[in-house]
Amino acid sequence: KSTRFPASCYPVASSIDEDKHSSTMSASQSQSVQVFGKKKTATAVAFCKQGRGLIKVNGQPIENVEPESLRLKAFEPVLILGQEKFANLDIRVRVKGGGITAQIYAIRAAIAKSIVAYHAKYVDESSKNELRKTLLEYDRNLLVSDPRRCEPKKYGGRSARTRFQKSYR
Repeated sequence: KSTRFPASCYPVASSIDEDKHSSTMSASQSQSVQVFGKKKTATAVAFCKQGRGLIKVNGQPIENVEPESLRLKAFEPVLILGQEKFANLDIRVRVKGGGITAQIYAIRAAIAKSIVAYHAKYVDESSKNELRKTLLEYDRNLLVSDPRRCEPKKYGGRSARTRFQKSYR
């Protein structure tokens, strides 16, 4: 015999509460896209929505990306397309896995893909095509992920391709 609670124990949502809840959900979900960028095993997820031009990586401003020598790589989509395209957008990027270089390449891919996806969904097709064309002319890896992966090691050698030295005596 299962123990069941009487129906009076369960909360009953009124239709007014449901309407209020659905309107707040649609307002918070308005005009946003979520896109990912990858490089090797690093994955960056970019969440792009209407805002005031903030770009954050793991909660920190993009200006604080380390190492400093690769910071410009993370900025590339902004520098190529111009800051006015990013002026009314907030982009939040979460990045995981891989090394520092792969993470920065994943971040730049995620930012570039997110602005193209945002323009495709909420602006117009011609501006999306223009952005896409500009990014592809500069570097194809901004929009298309690099398929190269580390080859697994095989027996008979130290690595994937090198073999142990052969001796006849």
